[in-house]
Amino acid sequence: MSKVRSTLLFALIAALLITACAAPAPPAAAPAAQPAAAEATAAPAAESGGVDMVLMPKFLGILVFDQAHQGALEAHKEVGNTGKLEFLGPTPENSVAGQIEILTTATTQGVDAIMISNNAGDQLAPAAKAARDAGMTVVTWDSPIPSAEGEQVFVAQVDFDETGKVMADMALSILGADGGQLAILSASPDAANQNAWNAAFQDVLANDPKYANLEMVDLVYGNDQSEDSYNQALALVDKYPDLKLIMAPTTVGIAAAAKAMQDEGLCDKVKVSGLGLPAEMVSYTLNGCAPEFALWSFVDLGYLTYHVAYQLATGQIEAKAGQTFEAGLMGSYTITKDPTRDAGLRVLMGPFTVYNKDNVEAAAK
Repeated sequence: MSKVRSTLLFALIAALLITACAAPAPPAAAPAAQPAAAEATAAPAAESGGVDMVLMPKFLGILVFDQAHQGALEAHKEVGNTGKLEFLGPTPENSVAGQIEILTTATTQGVDAIMISNNAGDQLAPAAKAARDAGMTVVTWDSPIPSAEGEQVFVAQVDFDETGKVMADMALSILGADGGQLAILSASPDAANQNAWNAAFQDVLANDPKYANLEMVDLVYGNDQSEDSYNQALALVDKYPDLKLIMAPTTVGIAAAAKAMQDEGLCDKVKVSGLGLPAEMVSYTLNGCAPEFALWSFVDLGYLTYHVAYQLATGQIEAKAGQTFEAGLMGSYTITKDPTRDAGLRVLMGPFTVYNKDNVEAAAK
């Protein structure tokens, strides 16, 4: 080999070595599994920042349910949930089938949690059990599933047995010691909360001598529709000439009954009481048609229900008796066995507020 060729060959080898050393190293092969990515995929919705939730009232168009939605929205913002909160309900005319359909659709769409004010009795249970089997959190509020099947926890506004006593006390306060005839104007036959309150009221009247002069003569249903409730109230007056009180444990029914008595000029003869919204009852209380009625905060009920459902859905709490938790601004609560049903768990909110001419105006603002 000539000296020139040897020199060129060595120079070429040296150049190749320098280039190889200066070139960037090829990227390392990606591992077969990347733990961080796998964790992000498998993480529950809460850890990734979003829990899709549905708040379902008995049906749409009722002010107290709109207030519950307001409370749920406040809690949704407070916890920083980036998932959706939808307010979905059926029409009054299709409440039972509509609730079942909404729950079934939410299940197929993969909603993470649903909060139900049940108006379908145990007819809702199969759809609720299917939702649980699909991994959805199912919480009831305002009105539970009577058998508790498919329901993890019921958020009770007040103790249902206490409702009967409160209604009896208001009836006695309005009618006085001499008592008289009264009738119940309820919502729908399938509303578990209404049925429980009515049963508790009748139990108190039948078994406590204090209320011996209060005579219940009938129980009718206005289906939580104003026109139906209005007509049922007038029918009661026609059927029972000695009727002195209509007890309506429904915000729709009590307002409709009071309006019926006012329109017919019967407020001096037949009084109205029950569970009502101050903003809707203030005029009837001040004019004497509905001297006393009671209720609780539906805003608080929606707020508390959201916290229960969200914490269950995100694994922060379990649906078991004795479980304690913090519900934001409302403070500490405990899940207990529901003493008003054969099965089921309960979170009890409370308390009742009784409204009369002394406090109704302030509460209505």
